[in-house]
Amino acid sequence: MNIQDVKINSTIEYDGKLWYVVEYQKVSRPRLAALFRTKLKNIETGQVLEKNFLPSETVGEVFVDTKEMQYSYEDGDLVYFMDLETYDQVPFDKAQVADAMKYIKDDTVCSVKYANGKLISIEPPTFIELDIVECEPAVAGNTSGTAYKPAKCETGLVVKVPLFVNNGERIRIDTRTGEYMERVK
Repeated sequence: MNIQDVKINSTIEYDGKLWYVVEYQKVSRPRLAALFRTKLKNIETGQVLEKNFLPSETVGEVFVDTKEMQYSYEDGDLVYFMDLETYDQVPFDKAQVADAMKYIKDDTVCSVKYANGKLISIEPPTFIELDIVECEPAVAGNTSGTAYKPAKCETGLVVKVPLFVNNGERIRIDTRTGEYMERVK
């Protein structure tokens, strides 16, 4: 596959390893060939590599298989997801999926992506509703504009919320950015 056909969030094979494309930008240079500036994340090690490619360079194309799986339970260093087609319990290393687990609670259905039989990522739903378990009360008159305070959710995720949000309330969070969206009644 030519480097010009690569897109953000795609998976490529470069230098014998699988990489996830985090950033991709075409850079035009006067009187020189354009460059393709990329930021790649190694799927196995998590190493981040910034690499410039010339337009003539090629990378390996990787086909990604996506499955819908439901979070079941955690056992030591493993988390288990149930394949919704076969009902098999599939274990994943807790450290490998730690970022996604901040948004996942019991019975959450996620998209699990594989390439060449290896786990690439677990993607929770775009929006998730979580209960706040720890939050400071708001003090009237302590701001002149929009203000936020930290709130700890049931999964351990800490998110900045407006001052009017209180302990025990349910909020909607955008899992792509990790930001508060709205309070749920």
